Amino acid sequence: MDKFRIEGGKRLEGEVRVSGAKNAALPAMSASLLTADEVKLANVPHVRDIVTMAKLLAHMNAQVQVSPFAPNDVGLHAADEVRPEAPYDLVKTMRAGVLVLGPLLARCGYARVSLPGGCAIGARPVDLHIKALRRLGAEISVEHGYIEARLRRRRRLRGAPVKFEKITVTGTENVMMAAALAEGDTEIFNAAREPEVTDLANLLNAMGATVMGAGTSAIHIHGVEKLHGATHRIIPDRIEAGTLLCAGAITGGELLLTHAEPNHVTALADKLQECGVEVRDEGAGRLRVKAPGASGQQLVAADMTTEEFPGFPTDMQAQFMAVMTQAAGTSVISETIFENRFLHAQEMVRMGAEIEVSGRKAVVTGPAKLTGANVQASDLRASAGLVLAALVAQGETVIDRVYHLDRGYEHLEEKLQAVGAKIERVK
Repeated sequence: MDKFRIEGGKRLEGEVRVSGAKNAALPAMSASLLTADEVKLANVPHVRDIVTMAKLLAHMNAQVQVSPFAPNDVGLHAADEVRPEAPYDLVKTMRAGVLVLGPLLARCGYARVSLPGGCAIGARPVDLHIKALRRLGAEISVEHGYIEARLRRRRRLRGAPVKFEKITVTGTENVMMAAALAEGDTEIFNAAREPEVTDLANLLNAMGATVMGAGTSAIHIHGVEKLHGATHRIIPDRIEAGTLLCAGAITGGELLLTHAEPNHVTALADKLQECGVEVRDEGAGRLRVKAPGASGQQLVAADMTTEEFPGFPTDMQAQFMAVMTQAAGTSVISETIFENRFLHAQEMVRMGAEIEVSGRKAVVTGPAKLTGANVQASDLRASAGLVLAALVAQGETVIDRVYHLDRGYEHLEEKLQAVGAKIERVK
């Protein structure tokens, strides 16, 4: 099992490229099941969740081809009869496996999908997906760890109004894909507004669907009988971009991010600037971060509450907590999305951080003198938070179970090495 060995105290400086968004690529790959034509995706990150999704699609008889000339370009072709099953062995490590439910149901009229696995950060129930797809005419049962959905008396799903009682990104995406091939119109209310939802809508429209309102809380889909192939470029990964912004901030460094989308990280950029960090949009996908330490000043603490987009993302909470361990003052971090997402706090405490957790709030007092220690990652974003803490800790930190990080970051240790970090992967 791989580990990271990190020697702290190195100021990061230089240029780093942001990869494509894993959370946009996964639904885009699932959408390829909606057509018998080829779907070509560019800027697909090579991370573990993408590899798992590729294996899942191959299991369903889809052809998955990576370009030998551009390893981030992927061709997906589900031309043959699709096998409408997502087995446990292939989705047990990945929450996004449930994203094939809507496309399989829409194309095949039947789907058998294992309940998803993934990070241990709290409940992410699929009951919202199930209720929504039932509104579109599916008959669904959950038995023996599998969701089994079918259309008994109809050839196609039928459009209907769907109102989510709670905002769900994957639920919104599942209904969008299913409704694209449904009869009539579907209205999704209280829809997720994340950029990844808009990116999926752009792909579906390129495939011949009619999706309007993506990026707002009300999405309208006019169903069509057939979709065709398309070529689509995946958006930049806003969480990787945010993690790199935090890396520059916590190490007192200055980084230039390229191939980024500044509009997708506004909430984080505003919060970092509140802490004294300079974040500047230089145009053409270039985003510069300059820590206050670079000008002799100091990070200052700020309170933060996670919210759905366009608010502060829960996927940046652990990274921001790491930054706050080095900020002067007290920061109150409130987690409103997942109930079990402070597992990294205790590991940071072992490194010397002053963090008190009570329910869904964490109080961070800084600046704390962090020292290297052996720590363990509990989930994808916790891994990133521990990496950031290790970058400023005195001495050596060894982070175990970095397979969590590999699920969502493309060559993060290599990118950090290139801008001055002393970090290595230990096999």
